Amino acid sequence: MLSAEENEILTRTGPGTPMGELLRRFWLPALLPDELPVSDCAPVRVRLLAEDLVAFRDSAGSLGLIDAYCAHRRAHLFFGRNEECGIRCIYHGWKYDVDGNCVDLPTEPPESGFKDKVKLTSYPLREHGGILWAYMGPKKYIPQLPKLTFTQVPSGYRFVMKRFQECNYAQALEGGIDSAHTSYLHTTLDFYRRTESYLEKAKALRARFEKDPQTLKPEDLDFLFRTLDKAPRVMAKNTDYGLMVAAQRNLGDQYYWRFNQYLLPFYTMPPRSPGGHAFVPIDDEHCWVWTFGCQLDRPYTVDEILGMKRGTVSGPFGAEVDDNYYPLHNKSNDFLIDRAVQRTYNFTGIVGTGNQDMAAQVCMGPVTDRTKEQLGVTDVGIIEMRRLLLNSANDLCEGKEPAAAHNADAFSGVQGVSLVRSCDVSLDECVNDAIDHFDKTRKRTQELTKSSD
Repeated sequence: MLSAEENEILTRTGPGTPMGELLRRFWLPALLPDELPVSDCAPVRVRLLAEDLVAFRDSAGSLGLIDAYCAHRRAHLFFGRNEECGIRCIYHGWKYDVDGNCVDLPTEPPESGFKDKVKLTSYPLREHGGILWAYMGPKKYIPQLPKLTFTQVPSGYRFVMKRFQECNYAQALEGGIDSAHTSYLHTTLDFYRRTESYLEKAKALRARFEKDPQTLKPEDLDFLFRTLDKAPRVMAKNTDYGLMVAAQRNLGDQYYWRFNQYLLPFYTMPPRSPGGHAFVPIDDEHCWVWTFGCQLDRPYTVDEILGMKRGTVSGPFGAEVDDNYYPLHNKSNDFLIDRAVQRTYNFTGIVGTGNQDMAAQVCMGPVTDRTKEQLGVTDVGIIEMRRLLLNSANDLCEGKEPAAAHNADAFSGVQGVSLVRSCDVSLDECVNDAIDHFDKTRKRTQELTKSSD
């Protein structure tokens, strides 16, 4: 468990808070490019780290992210006119460029020079890898844009979506590195009740595994080992990007290693593909959950993209949203839980892996009280993730900048990995094998980039 003070530091991300200042040292996923599609399109409300902002694309195509409220009488600039390389407040016509400079002040005499003294807070907004990224920290520390694998491949090989979630970012993030919950939250009753058809499938997979483990896909391995060992041994290794969280499951003389990646400050990557999630604080009680799909062998099909949006495909997806990215399954409708489905089909009665995750995380309340937790041995990854974030925030308070924010290459090629190794192979050896996967991913992304040029 955490102390009340530690929980407060972990979960509070507004201006001036230790965690808020740490997060501001990193580029933050802010918007999808489709939200600002063309020059002089409608501005968009943005709330990040408890700050109200407005984003716009000006007449020249430049991106702006500035204080949401006009410096004059604080009218909201979402209602402003986006025209002639600036956004003009509808109240008195004060106009601002993408850097927050007041470029026209029609209610004051020109000779006053007052216009030159008016400036709104502004933050860099950059397009990269299918996302518009914001940097809200000190300009002198602005880092490179992150080299996450999905940002390095051609557009057809990646898929990006986001959804609103009604809880603090930290409890959503913790779900992203928790391997133990998959044996329950995301299971069908075949798995839970060990039905005859389920056991037959497990028996067939085990026979294939014993003959040639290489014939099993990652999802087959995951199914098999979750069937045989429902209580993984969890370990964590510090890396230059964050943590490698290993869940070890047993099959006689073989171990199945499932490596979840935690990348500072709020990314998780489960096994199966170089995709993952980002859990970006809107404020202390809400967050954006970003999901990245990534393939290295071929582009996505239209049906696959639709399936990921609806949660009807295998993988860390599944939370259909409305036009405002608000999930159709949500707290107000109890995530559309169906008790008949819960009795007859799956463990939760909720359809879609993303919806199941969201229900578990949101039902804890907006900011869960970690002083009341009773953690088990499978929570090692979560404990280490909290320690890393808290230590990083404390280091920053003492003047030590977060190294991961300024090492974009550390994120390159990182992905979730699953391995099968004999029981005499150590954790460190498995970690090295996982790192070999990163090298292969980096090489493949470079090939894709060259072929698309």
